[in-house]
Amino acid sequence: MPYSYEPHYFEDMEVGKTFESAGRTVTETDFVVHSMLTGDWTELHTNKEYARDGPYGERIAHGPMTFIIATGLVQRSGFVERTVIAFLGMNYMDIPNPLFIGDTLTATFEVTEKRELNSRDDAGLVVIDADVRNQDDEAVFAGDMKFLFKRTEEHES
Repeated sequence: MPYSYEPHYFEDMEVGKTFESAGRTVTETDFVVHSMLTGDWTELHTNKEYARDGPYGERIAHGPMTFIIATGLVQRSGFVERTVIAFLGMNYMDIPNPLFIGDTLTATFEVTEKRELNSRDDAGLVVIDADVRNQDDEAVFAGDMKFLFKRTEEHES
């Protein structure tokens, strides 16, 4: 499916529907900003000399940073624009491979669950599986994201 910024409402979401993100290259600035925001200055992420002798031979991204970039790729895909009321959490999250400065990421998102909610007539629950890969097609993030999507006005009670 081509990349677009077309918003999707609850009614537009069907199990099996997929979305592709635009690409995004991870930068040194991403590492620094994440450390500044979180206060996590662990040397494996921030000290080039220390990391050179570590298990990966260079700095790697913080695990939570990989997740945060995945949520940004959801936004870059456009289908949640102006139609998502809330991010409600996750059932699982895996970070199978490290993320490095210079990696270029793309993501595929697939609707895996859609559910009406008795508590709301203006929105419904949509679960979306995320698969984020680097330029070598190695998975760097996988997880499901639970969203509260608006219903179209004609479907609200």
